[in-house]
Amino acid sequence: MNATTDNAVDAPVRAAVTVLGLGPMGQALARAFLVAGHPTTVWNRTPSRADSLVAAGAVRAATPAEAAHASGLVVVCVLNHEAALAILDTAGDALKGRTVVNLTADTPVRAREAADWAQARGVTYLDGAIMTPTGTIGTPHAVFLHSGPADAYEAHRATLGALGGTATHLGPDPTRAASHEVALLDLWWTSISGLVHSFALARAYGVAATDLAPFAKDIGNLVTGFVDELAKDADSGEYPGDESDLASAATAMAHIAHATEEAGLDATVLRAAQNVADRAVAAGHGQDNMLGMLAAITRPTP
Repeated sequence: MNATTDNAVDAPVRAAVTVLGLGPMGQALARAFLVAGHPTTVWNRTPSRADSLVAAGAVRAATPAEAAHASGLVVVCVLNHEAALAILDTAGDALKGRTVVNLTADTPVRAREAADWAQARGVTYLDGAIMTPTGTIGTPHAVFLHSGPADAYEAHRATLGALGGTATHLGPDPTRAASHEVALLDLWWTSISGLVHSFALARAYGVAATDLAPFAKDIGNLVTGFVDELAKDADSGEYPGDESDLASAATAMAHIAHATEEAGLDATVLRAAQNVADRAVAAGHGQDNMLGMLAAITRPTP
């Protein structure tokens, strides 16, 4: 699989585009297309959510089918996979021969289901993931991942470029964008949860979050410095613990969890991480680096 990354700029060809779903992210997507000069048709189950976009030049469609008829490119961004397929089902034959870019966050398995649904109906399907907040859409800071047929991506790359930032096509497998997304958001949510927990622990011992923050940034930089090295080790299957091994890490986790409990705080997340580390150590991975935890995380193949 070869990934190609493009620095997005205003699309030179102002192709028509349809946006289905006008939650905060859907509205941001539609507005970015409008600002870039693309004729934009919008639909939402609650029609009033389109009001500001219509005032800015968008065309409000009464049904998903009417919206799909208006453009060769149909972008859908709603709450989940079930909602996306329900809307696309409603559009029916109006989608035939068109390209659907599904920017709804969901799992790789559901991305495959959506791709199969589209293929059975003569619809070209690109899956996508938005990796940055709503406020970045249409700016240089937006980050998009796409997967699916390369020719379809190339055909609509200029239009999708109106959404700003960088867009990376991860190859023809429609599950690749969702696979990247769930792994990256796993990192995001566990990291943010850890940050919030660290503020709670610091406060319990009389340390203000603003006093902790400069040192927390240093810890974040330390983690960043290990990403490439650990990624190489993870792919190679070799987890040298010469400088810091998992057995020592498990002991440190237990110490921090104990301090948390002594302060009367919830240590569930820390204890869960410690449990994974302890199981890996018990399985003989105590001399590995932190990647030894993979032995306890990975489910045995049936």
